[in-house]
Amino acid sequence: MCNGGISWNIRQIHALQIIPVKILSPFYPASLRFREAEAALAGAIGIALGNMVGSLTVGKKTYAAVEEDIIQCKKKADDITARLLDLVEKDAEAFEPLSAAYGMPKSTPEEIAKKAEVMEAALVGACEVPLGIMRTCAEAIDLIETFAEKGSKIAISDAGVGATLLKSALQGASLNIYINTKSMADKEAATSYNKEADELREKYEQKADEIFNLVCSNIR
Repeated sequence: MCNGGISWNIRQIHALQIIPVKILSPFYPASLRFREAEAALAGAIGIALGNMVGSLTVGKKTYAAVEEDIIQCKKKADDITARLLDLVEKDAEAFEPLSAAYGMPKSTPEEIAKKAEVMEAALVGACEVPLGIMRTCAEAIDLIETFAEKGSKIAISDAGVGATLLKSALQGASLNIYINTKSMADKEAATSYNKEADELREKYEQKADEIFNLVCSNIR
């Protein structure tokens, strides 16, 4: 689908239009509306903005020297957008067993032990998906740097906006990890999840800020 030189994947357009409506709807389960889906959705929109910069760069004589780089980046951006949109649903789904575990009875020692077992497994699942979101957002931030550096000067502000959205997505996903690791009985696993989340934040929050500042310096 093309409009004004901007190419979009129809599935991605549909998802970006429908998912926000879905999670904001009062008829959608409250536990799933904001609790898990927001980080992946913000990331998907962020990298889509970078991809738009690419679309406005390809085919322009001024940017012929970087066109092949941009085309390859756009392919990677399509893949990342699709993966993040899949993670929107997976993140919401990962919260369901955790929500169910919190509601399990704990009147007897057997019930307490069973609840603890189910809870621990659910907490692991509830950390894995947001960690996947963080890793994917890190890839996207690396990619959007190229759009900001080589993309059309009339559109690079969108790369800056994309970087800020991806930073927010990274941070939001990290909070969904921290709140779950705090409840884990397996402190070694909790430490491992927290460590990777901290490392991703340290590197890519700074990188996203650098991209934003680069864009600002180029448009002001």
